[in-house]
Amino acid sequence: MNPDSSKTRAYIPALIVSAAFILSIIIASQAIVSRGKTSAVITVFGLGTRDFVSDLIVWDGSFSCRDLELKTAYVRLERDKGAVKSYLVGHGVKENEIVFSAVTLAKEYEQLNGAAGTEKTRFSGYRLTQGMSVESGEVDKIEAISRTVTELINAGVELASQNPRYFYTKLAGLKLEMIGMAAEDGRRRAEAIAAKSNNRLGALKTATTDVFQITARNSSDSYTYGGAFDTTSKVKTATITIKIQYSLK
Repeated sequence: MNPDSSKTRAYIPALIVSAAFILSIIIASQAIVSRGKTSAVITVFGLGTRDFVSDLIVWDGSFSCRDLELKTAYVRLERDKGAVKSYLVGHGVKENEIVFSAVTLAKEYEQLNGAAGTEKTRFSGYRLTQGMSVESGEVDKIEAISRTVTELINAGVELASQNPRYFYTKLAGLKLEMIGMAAEDGRRRAEAIAAKSNNRLGALKTATTDVFQITARNSSDSYTYGGAFDTTSKVKTATITIKIQYSLK
């Protein structure tokens, strides 16, 4: 056998191993460079805010009466219910806007004075209570009625009136409009920052809406993590923020 041929065959595996080692180093180096190449990004928050007037009002109340006889108590409650309904309809409330809830019954007792350890109670009557609710798009009218309902109290009806609650039925459309406002605001902020750093704004990478808040206008209500939702004020302010990320050129 030719000695030179044997040497050549012996060198071939070594060359293959060396070449594979060098190739692995090149591939690893390219991977490290690729991982190190990250595009510059800018993250901003855009704000959208809008004042609006509620277009739906909900006013709740309840009336009650007490009597030693259950039957008599029911008769009196029906009389008061009729008085309440007549008052509301007479002031312009539509009948289909008035809802009366089920009647609740409670037995009441009074404490009798006596020697220490001998106090007793005595049945004092049946207390019947019925709730009523008015839901209407005529916000100003119902608001005014809720303030003059003392006329019923003066007429002998034991009426407990709650403060009206105010809502907005076009909230979904308002929210979409405000998201657009917040996105525009965020882009203007990003462009200003990019210009100050001698960069140009690139493509939009991500956009995430933050909490949607509704507070009374000009109020000092603090925002909450879950989102504030004011129902006590007729005129409100809606606010939304968007977290936006752009690439930089």
